[in-house]
Amino acid sequence: MRNYKLKKIVLLGTALSLAGWALPSLADQSTETAEKWLAKEFSTSTLTKNEQLEELKWFMEAAKPFKGMTINVASETIATHTYESQVLAKAFTEITGINIVHDLIQEGDVVEKLQTQMQTGRNIYDAYINDSDLIGTHFRYGKVVAISDMIENEAEEYTLPTLDLEDFIGLDFTTGPDGKLYQLPDQQFANLYWFRADWFARADLKKAFEARYGYALGVPENWSAYEDIADFFTNQVKNIDGERVYGHMDYGKKDPSLGWRFTDAWFSMAGAGDKGLPNGLPVDEWGIRVDGCRPVGSSVSRGGATNGPAAVFATTKYVDWLHAYAPPEAAGLTFGEAGPVPAQGNIAQQIFWYTAFTASMTDVGLPVVNDDGTPKWRMAPSPKGPYWEEGMKLGYQDTGAWTFLKSTPEKRRLAAWLYAQFTVSKTVSLKKTLVGLTPIRESDLNSQAMTDVAPKLGGLVEFYRSPARKQWTPTGTNVPDYPKLSQLWWQNIAEAASGEKTPQQALDNLAAAQDKVMQRLERANVQGECGPKLNKKRDPNYWLSKPGAPKAKLNNEKPQGKTIAYDDLLKSWRAE
Repeated sequence: MRNYKLKKIVLLGTALSLAGWALPSLADQSTETAEKWLAKEFSTSTLTKNEQLEELKWFMEAAKPFKGMTINVASETIATHTYESQVLAKAFTEITGINIVHDLIQEGDVVEKLQTQMQTGRNIYDAYINDSDLIGTHFRYGKVVAISDMIENEAEEYTLPTLDLEDFIGLDFTTGPDGKLYQLPDQQFANLYWFRADWFARADLKKAFEARYGYALGVPENWSAYEDIADFFTNQVKNIDGERVYGHMDYGKKDPSLGWRFTDAWFSMAGAGDKGLPNGLPVDEWGIRVDGCRPVGSSVSRGGATNGPAAVFATTKYVDWLHAYAPPEAAGLTFGEAGPVPAQGNIAQQIFWYTAFTASMTDVGLPVVNDDGTPKWRMAPSPKGPYWEEGMKLGYQDTGAWTFLKSTPEKRRLAAWLYAQFTVSKTVSLKKTLVGLTPIRESDLNSQAMTDVAPKLGGLVEFYRSPARKQWTPTGTNVPDYPKLSQLWWQNIAEAASGEKTPQQALDNLAAAQDKVMQRLERANVQGECGPKLNKKRDPNYWLSKPGAPKAKLNNEKPQGKTIAYDDLLKSWRAE
């Protein structure tokens, strides 16, 4: 029956052609579809229209062996991935004939599905946009197909000639100690300092702050200044325009998101780890020490820093500030519930703020946006804790990246690889960046379109164009099993947040729990030559007396507060 129908279509086409009708070829139809998408959606690009069309024609040709297939991919739910799921998947399907189902699920579910597929070998999804925080997991277990291997072998003919890997700003974060690229960055956002620039500029508030604290109100450069500013707005100013205001915002509910509050580099902001970028070596921001590529412990007694003085200081400040300077309800909120609060207009500053919230804080009509669409707020580098030293990472940068598993059949993996490249191609990447504000390409950051939109983004463009961005990095390769270890954090930190345990007790328990998981991995010997091999326990003073992390307790953990004017900060970036 199918052959008969096909024969009828061929005969009909021949008859119409003989009659003088010009039938468009499938190639012509595909080109028309591509041109339609370029005009409708992707007119903003660092490429010319002809260059974009050439890229799309390459995708059409490369997709031919996979036409008609349905490919399933998954990512967490943020604005960038919503755009991919609702717009880019549809565009790719229409242009190539490969049907894309792009599921949006919670971040924890992405990790769970990925972990299940790694453990069982059952193909749940054909590709994942998975945080590069799992890079230590991926290069050790051998379950992931390295992007660099794929490009040199089975995907050689299916790799976009204009992919331009050198243009990506996050490749260091997705490269293993073996030099292989394991994941392809799809979106990035940093954890920065956020503040109400309009309040900080008020002459009366500036005068009152300096009179009380002895230095200028400005962007805090250290935690001492952040604490003083938090105290000033919460306990001295108290009300602005008849509304109760607070000098700090955070969250503290016992929830998996509380773990991110810490694993997303809170200890490194205090200065708990070692020098080295993208992550401290031999001790990283989780407090895990490595010998070469082997994790050897996270407790101070094993040379780690998870329960060291700097980590205890950082946890103590988190708890104290949450209860002393944030709105009373903050202690009962999750990450998702706390995120929108600064946009409501009564928060003066936030030390731990993700730039992924930028898009939701720029709408005209919000209390934090001027009538002309410019923000009343700004973002700036995070202040440094007293243990921080030059050469250390200063904060966290999320890098969601395309990840491909060996358990996915090769043909399905290659089709998914084409879609992944489409979502980061220069044809679409600038538009995607403008929608989700999670840049991945240097060329997009330096474009005129980003210059034009910069005044409405509160410092995002300036930060990403500055050399400072290199000090914000994701979780590194010291963490041997992110899914197993990350879940330990929120359970233990919650006990410190609630007052059930002191910060020292909570971190002692956390460090011991991490070491226990790593001991199990060591005994199982499932991670090869880079798997854990724990140091024997020693007197903590043995490690605390050595240079680097873990660091001995400082005599003065609150040095003089120090601030900088925001305009001077921008000038310093331009001068570097």
